[in-house]
Amino acid sequence: MNALRDALRDLPETVFADLLESDDAYLLVLDLPGATAETVDVAVEEGRLRIEARREKSLPTEFRYLTEERSLFLDAELPLPPHVSGDQAEATIDRGVLEIQLPKAGATGTSVPVEDA
Repeated sequence: MNALRDALRDLPETVFADLLESDDAYLLVLDLPGATAETVDVAVEEGRLRIEARREKSLPTEFRYLTEERSLFLDAELPLPPHVSGDQAEATIDRGVLEIQLPKAGATGTSVPVEDA
């Protein structure tokens, strides 16, 4: 658990993340403005959580960027506690907020479908 918490601190400053725990699962909440279910991939593989996301941006034609602080891409691998299972993992995204629920059990490799909430 400490390794996961430490890894969240290493995410880019523009990615806000919360980690919650219940008796049965962990809940990871990531703010990914502009990301959708179609632009996010989540997988649990060999004791690691892999998150790849890209955000869509639309810019009015009469404007141009003076500064751009938020990255278009997130590619992160986070270590999971040994008792986390990817088998029953669920992920939803609603208005750029990604929630990944990771049940506590034995871990195996699996893709985690991301659905619009």
